[in-house]
Amino acid sequence: MIEKILKLKRDKNAIILAHNYERPEIQDIADFVGDSLALAIQASKTDADVILFCGVDFMAESAAVLSPKRTVLVPDLDARCPMAAMVTRDALVAMKREHPDASVVCYVNTSAAVKAESDICCTSANAVEVVNSLDCEEVLFVPDRNLALYAARFTDKKIIPWDGYCPTHHLILPHDIADARMRHPGAEVLVHPECRPDVIDIADGVYGTEGMIRHAAASHSDEFIIGTESGMLHRLEKELPKKRFHAVSPYTICPPMKTVMPSDVIRSLENLEHVVTVPEDVREGAKNALDRMLAVKRGR
Repeated sequence: MIEKILKLKRDKNAIILAHNYERPEIQDIADFVGDSLALAIQASKTDADVILFCGVDFMAESAAVLSPKRTVLVPDLDARCPMAAMVTRDALVAMKREHPDASVVCYVNTSAAVKAESDICCTSANAVEVVNSLDCEEVLFVPDRNLALYAARFTDKKIIPWDGYCPTHHLILPHDIADARMRHPGAEVLVHPECRPDVIDIADGVYGTEGMIRHAAASHSDEFIIGTESGMLHRLEKELPKKRFHAVSPYTICPPMKTVMPSDVIRSLENLEHVVTVPEDVREGAKNALDRMLAVKRGR
């Protein structure tokens, strides 16, 4: 199967992107593994004609927004992010009417249509920086209320959180942290900012996925409890084989991230299915929100 995938990539001039939460066998056949926005940006810098994104729906949309002249594929149409589905364009437009003075910050885990209605995007790593960059007193933050509450710890602005959440991270509870510490005494506990506030309060560090890798690489600790989706352990173990990593709980699994199999990759590349398209007016609005975020990162 791997040989067939390699041949299809050559024949189609394709690259494969895999999110950190995908199955290990999918990560291992990918050209690039990482978080969603970094992958979309990486793909835009290549000369590939075809981008196959192994992840959930909004991730492939971001790739289509940044690479409008490429063919962007998803291997499985059922791989949909439940948190991204908790906010729609129409619902956001209605909420904006209720808060006309608020700037809208949307987490990158949203549809292109929601991004197009937002002032600026953010990632889990730069949410605080993005919020504090805005010249406003109120921020409507969609769709993750946990990330909104985390950002609120580090700003004087009034944060109005959307009532959405990541089911996988939201199900990590304080007793899961306590149980994991009993099983692995002395291990550092790293959790994602999509976790509940009471989980963040008792963690040793709060990081997005890339931040977890950087911290673990630099840390003097050699053992870590990882409070994010379990697929992250595969990448951590590959990149830092001398250190030990443990899932905070056996239930930290995102089902939509596990639907893609190697056979789906083969079928998608063979038939160029399923193509992800974003209407041009939506694409332009979404790209503006992403560009404003990247400008904050560059200090502009």
